[in-house]
Amino acid sequence: MVRLTADLIWKSPHFFNPVKERELDLRGNKIAVIENLGATEDQFDTIDLSDNEIVKLENVPYLNRLGTLIINNNRITRINPSIGEFLPKLHTLVLTNNRIVNLVEIDPLASIPKLQYLSLLDNNITKKPNYRLYVINKLKSLRVLDFKKVKNKERLEAKSLFASEEVMEEIKRTPAKPISPAETPNVSEAAEEQQTPKVVAPTPEQITAIKAAIVNSQTLEEVARLEKALKSGQLPADIKGLNDNIVLDNVDEKPEDMIHNDGGQADGESNGTQEQTNTDSTSMEQD
Repeated sequence: MVRLTADLIWKSPHFFNPVKERELDLRGNKIAVIENLGATEDQFDTIDLSDNEIVKLENVPYLNRLGTLIINNNRITRINPSIGEFLPKLHTLVLTNNRIVNLVEIDPLASIPKLQYLSLLDNNITKKPNYRLYVINKLKSLRVLDFKKVKNKERLEAKSLFASEEVMEEIKRTPAKPISPAETPNVSEAAEEQQTPKVVAPTPEQITAIKAAIVNSQTLEEVARLEKALKSGQLPADIKGLNDNIVLDNVDEKPEDMIHNDGGQADGESNGTQEQTNTDSTSMEQD
C-alpha cells in the first residue's frame, strides 16, 4: 500500500481535462487512506482517486474549489457524516464499484449542498428494494443518479413512499435482493453456442445439387469439401442455399430475341418438311 503524501501529490499528473477544468490524477497508486489533500492548496476542480484501495471517504480537508470527485473502483464502505462541510461546491461524485451495502450509508451525502450527479453503480446498495427512490428522497438536489436523469415523477413517488418514518425504517432493514443462479447466464456456454455453426441434414434436392457442384468444381479443394458433405449426410449452414445457386447457374441465359429467332427457324424447318412430304405424295399418285 502507498501513502498519499504531499510528494506523491506534487509528482502526480495534473492537467486541464476535456471540460477545461484543472484535474489531479491520483489513479492506481494503491492508496488506502485519504490524507494530505491539503497539499493541493485547493488548486483543482477535479480529483481522480480511482483504482485505489480506499476504505472510507473521510479526512478530506476544506476544498472550496473542488467540484468533481471520482473515486470508483475502491473499497469504500463508509462516508464521513459531515463531508458536506468540507466540500461546499462538490456537484459530481462517482462511487461506482465500491462496497456500500446499506441505504443508511449514503445518508451523509445529504450534507453536500450542491450534489447533482451521483453514481453508485456496482455497489450492493443498488440491489436494495426501492434503492433509487430512497436516494432521490434523501438527496433533494440530485439531478442525475447512476447516469439516469431524475424525473419529477420519481420525486413525487419517493416523497409519497417515504412519507412516514415507519416505512423509512422498514426499507432500511430490508436485506439486499440476492441474484439467483437463474438470473446469471453462463457466458462461456452462451458464447460457445453462438460460435458453433448449426448443422442440418440435406434435402434430396440439395444432395443432387452437391453432386452437380462436384462435377462443376474448378479446384480439388472444392471437390473434397463437397464430397465430405455428401458422405457425412449433413449439410453445413454455409452451403444450405447451394441448390438454389446451382439451379440459377444452369439456367440457359439466351436473350429474348434469340429465343424468338430460334422458334421461327424451327417453324420454317417444319413447314419445309411438310411441303416436301406433300410433293412426294403427289408424285406417288401420278405414278
